[in-house]
Amino acid sequence: MDPYVHTEIDQSLATITFFHPSSNSFPSVQLQKLVKAISDLEEHENVSVILLKSAGEKAFCAGASFDELLAVKDEENGLAFFSGFAHVINAMRKSSKLIIGRIQGKTVGGGVGIAAACDYTFAHSNAAIKLSELAIGIGPFVIEPAVSRKIGLPAMSAMTLNPIEWKSAQWAFENKLFTQLFDDVEEMDVAIKAFAQQLSSYNPMALKEMKRVFWSGTEHWDQLLTERAKISGRLVLSDFTIDALTQFKTK
Repeated sequence: MDPYVHTEIDQSLATITFFHPSSNSFPSVQLQKLVKAISDLEEHENVSVILLKSAGEKAFCAGASFDELLAVKDEENGLAFFSGFAHVINAMRKSSKLIIGRIQGKTVGGGVGIAAACDYTFAHSNAAIKLSELAIGIGPFVIEPAVSRKIGLPAMSAMTLNPIEWKSAQWAFENKLFTQLFDDVEEMDVAIKAFAQQLSSYNPMALKEMKRVFWSGTEHWDQLLTERAKISGRLVLSDFTIDALTQFKTK
C-alpha cells in the first residue's frame, strides 16, 4: 500500500490515520501531510477532539525516514529534514482540539515525540519505546521538549543515554507517557471509543480552554524547536555520524 494520511470526521470527533509501509516511518512529505491534516481541522468548529492513530498492528511509528537522513548533505538540508517533526509537534500543541493518541505498537525517535505531544494516550502492552539517536551521533533534540514535558527530564535522560535499549510499555506508562495501558487491542479500542465519545460531548469552549492551559509556557517552541533542528542538522554532517550511518547501511 502507498503511504497516506487520512482524516475522517464523525460529528465532534476527527480521526487522523497515518500509514507508511516502512513501519509507519515518516518521510518529509508524509510529515507535511500530517501537519496539514491537524491544521485543517481548525476550520471545523464542530470538532473538539482528534484521535491520532497509525495503521497496522505492529509499529505505531518508526520515526523519521532513514533514507532521507542518509541523503542530507549540508546544514540547510539538515535543518529542513529535522524540522519535520518540529512542525508536527508545534501543530499538535497549537491545535485547539484535544488530541488522543492510540499507540498500538513499538515507537522510535520522532514517534515518541508524537506520542508525547498527545494530550491523552492509550497504549498496548507491546508498545515499547526507544530513542536511538545517540547511537548514530545525533540526539533527540527536537522532540526533547515534548518528551521532557510529559515524562520529566530524568526519565528523558534515561532513555536518551541508553539508545540501544527498548523501554517497555509498562515503563512508559509508569513514567506518564502513556495514560492508559492495555493487554488486549480490542479492549483498548473499546475504551478509546467510549473515552473519545464522552470527551467530545463536553462543552467545546471548556475543552479549548483546557488545551490552552495544558500547553501554557510553550509559546516559544516555534523558535526553540527550530534551534534544536539546527543542532541535529549540523551533527548529522559530522564524521562520527557519517561513519555510523555508513556502517548501519552496510549491515
